[in-house]
Amino acid sequence: MNADLGSPRELTGLQRRRALYQPDLPPCLEGTRVRVELGDSTTTIDPKCADIVAQAFPHTFGQKLVHFLEPNTMVSDTQVIEEHPPIRVGVLFSGRQSPGGHNVIWGTYDAMKAQNPHNVLLGFVGGTEGLFAKKTLEITYDVLSSYKNQGGFDLLGRTVDQIRTTEQVNAAMSTCCDLNLDGLIIIGEARLSSRFIGTLSRGQVLSLILLTGVTSNSDAAQLAETFAKHNCKTKVIGVPVTLSGDLKNQFVETTVGFDTVCKVNSQLISNVCLDAVSAGKYYYFVRLMGGKASHVAFECALQSHPNMVILGEEVALSKLTLMEITNKICEGVEARAAQGKYHGVLLIPEGLIESIPEMYALIQEINNLHSNNIPEDEIPSQLSPWAAALFKFLPPFIRRELVLHQESDNSAQLSQIDTEQLLAHLVEAEINKRTKEGNYKGRKFSSVCHFFGSQARGSLPSNFDCNYAYVLGHICVQLVATGLNGYMATVTNLKDSTNKWRCAAVPLTAMMSVRRHLRGPGAVPIGRPVIHPSPIDLKAESYAVLREKASSFLLDDFYRTPGGIQFEGPGADTKPITLTIEGHDYLGDIEILQDYLEKVRTILKPGCSREILKAAISSMASVNDVLKVMSAPLNAELPLYHFN
Repeated sequence: MNADLGSPRELTGLQRRRALYQPDLPPCLEGTRVRVELGDSTTTIDPKCADIVAQAFPHTFGQKLVHFLEPNTMVSDTQVIEEHPPIRVGVLFSGRQSPGGHNVIWGTYDAMKAQNPHNVLLGFVGGTEGLFAKKTLEITYDVLSSYKNQGGFDLLGRTVDQIRTTEQVNAAMSTCCDLNLDGLIIIGEARLSSRFIGTLSRGQVLSLILLTGVTSNSDAAQLAETFAKHNCKTKVIGVPVTLSGDLKNQFVETTVGFDTVCKVNSQLISNVCLDAVSAGKYYYFVRLMGGKASHVAFECALQSHPNMVILGEEVALSKLTLMEITNKICEGVEARAAQGKYHGVLLIPEGLIESIPEMYALIQEINNLHSNNIPEDEIPSQLSPWAAALFKFLPPFIRRELVLHQESDNSAQLSQIDTEQLLAHLVEAEINKRTKEGNYKGRKFSSVCHFFGSQARGSLPSNFDCNYAYVLGHICVQLVATGLNGYMATVTNLKDSTNKWRCAAVPLTAMMSVRRHLRGPGAVPIGRPVIHPSPIDLKAESYAVLREKASSFLLDDFYRTPGGIQFEGPGADTKPITLTIEGHDYLGDIEILQDYLEKVRTILKPGCSREILKAAISSMASVNDVLKVMSAPLNAELPLYHFN
């Protein structure tokens, strides 16, 4: 463990100025009196999976949607949180850092101290190893002073370890008991195994908050269910924190860190674009970190306007092979050569390799061999004939990377697979082939490859991420105070100013679905209910904007230079383009629906005319028929996305 973690650090002038920035709070979270409204019971994102999720989570399925309102709001069926007994909470970082993580701790600290000055927040130094060793640092105003609005996870340090083995579970449980913790907050992409679920006994911890990505929130849901089953007082709360932006659904508009990462990457991409057009002789293949989904590459394309972007979701939908992708890129190169342009910039998402059908099948076969403890150097000889032929076709550097040991969740190490170099290699070979055949008469093809990964993770967070993380920290404390279990802290209407944000909490089971085989009619759900990573919606308005501009991007060098992150001035409060284009306010729409239903109830009170009653029955019957059709399972073939 680094002895310097948590120590006051010397800040540059910019960092000192950033530390003075005070994030905004929505009116509903200001002060110590917070009004909580319990709305309607929830179902699942995919209604066809509701019965399966309900069977798997009988104690936490169907819980009510929660809204936080201003204290003076006059609404029935609400409660005001006024009593705040002292609590002790622990917090640690685990897994990949995401810009804004420090502000979740800051928001939690401020909310705890506002409720009761005797509340104690303890940070575990060195991630899960610090948790097991009970190495703590009390989070105070002075400790936080040099980490407010700062990037990285270096207040406490981070780890890639998980709370997985029996020994680790017992050590974590012992720490929680010995330190008399009421809550444990885990920030990052931590994963908790089923063993951890089964070993906590009744009443050992009062609250557990997971500030994590997709996988961990699925684990949080299982923890909440297990605690409820055993009458444990533990409150399990999830928070949308992941730089990849793949925890996105009706309730979650974006995640903490996504805005910052996209802005930093977009600046780098725009610099590359200007370098490309200046030299006029290189094609830049740029791979972007972001997990299996393509949200980061998509947002960066809208911000920087590269010549081409290949989205994994497009490849999966069209079932494009590796050679078909290569040919599409070559066609773009030829089209630009016809205009005398021999340079360009191509964006590639980190997860593209798994969206290519034959590559996905190869990776799955390699993963199975890893699971059977086959050594890396023996894997090529154990492949099936077709997989061995594909493996042999690939360049040596890709072969080495494909057989690397798996990630902790048994998936391929996408960050270590140089997909950009693979495509550059194949495109160059194909262009050379077309040149020899006389089909390409342009200049020699030359490429430069980049992988923008960890460069953006430690950036100073944007104003948006600072505010968003700070608000979520406040919501976590309110959820614990309210005694809610199995929820995720959420904020909607994020496209507007902070004073118009809607703060809420959504049952984790409402975000669950069951993976399906989607290759034909009669498909049935398989596997267990989880919160799946969300792919790009190819029917969304933001995607239509990208497609509309694709031809111009390809041929016109319509490069855009957003510059570095702005903290003050006109560009300081810009938000992700995809967020502002879509502009969905799901919770706001629910409120509108509730208003209409209330108006209908008012009009249809006993004593209304028969004509009004008949009109209402006819209208309601039509609405019911339409909604039943829209909610029914689809028989048409649907695209199969390989998101685990």
